[in-house]
Amino acid sequence: MQLIDIGVNLTHPSLARERDAVLARAYEAGVCQLVLTGTSLEESEQALHFCQELDETGSRLFSTAGVHPHDASQWNTESARQLRDLLSEAPVRAVGECGLDFNRDFSPRPQQEKALEEQLALAVELQLPVFLHERDASERLVAILRQFRDQLPAAVVHCFTAGKDSLYAYLDLDLHIGITGWICDERRGTHLHPLMRDIPAGRLMLESDAPYLLPRSLRPKPKSGHNEPAFLGEVLREVALHRGESQESLAAHSTATARAFFDLPQIET
Repeated sequence: MQLIDIGVNLTHPSLARERDAVLARAYEAGVCQLVLTGTSLEESEQALHFCQELDETGSRLFSTAGVHPHDASQWNTESARQLRDLLSEAPVRAVGECGLDFNRDFSPRPQQEKALEEQLALAVELQLPVFLHERDASERLVAILRQFRDQLPAAVVHCFTAGKDSLYAYLDLDLHIGITGWICDERRGTHLHPLMRDIPAGRLMLESDAPYLLPRSLRPKPKSGHNEPAFLGEVLREVALHRGESQESLAAHSTATARAFFDLPQIET
């Protein structure tokens, strides 16, 4: 049974300092390919370097490159040029993490929108899929995406945590949905349970968002308290439960979807 983790923050210090062991545990757990998330130009470059350094075959590690809405205030013409260069590298398979965050508002909303629109334009120009972030901003995100959607090859709303109306709006735009360990959180994730059956096969992908969002249902819990790609099977278990399908079936179609979305090679395990 193969799994693909479409969102892991391997550049985060808690994972980067033991990256070889983290990857070894992931592979042992059946997570055969990983997409490393770039949230800033610096981290996007570091994620690319990890792919180049830690994957000699070029078949297991890939990355995204983009500027997160938290850092949108730093976006400028030079940012766009640097990002274009990063997106030309073979391991980089998507634009992002980019989007809107009206929950924390670390960057002014107009600047968030400008950075998002320019990154979407780059994705259209380069015909790359988009790795999207959204918090408390689904209506505005949908409005902006509508302007680009017909020209974008694909886009995934990563770490989906919103409600039914937002999910349906995203599916109406033919977007993909990324599900994390949020669904394993009995305090704040139970609203996702009945929505799992509404996501069509071919639109659903799984991600750890490690080192964040350690599945609260995981037993035993790691002493570090950090999430890892090796724990993606717990997300698989919870999503399969609420979709009413076997873990094997979910693994098969979510992995095939991720492989097609990011244009990843088939691998033998």
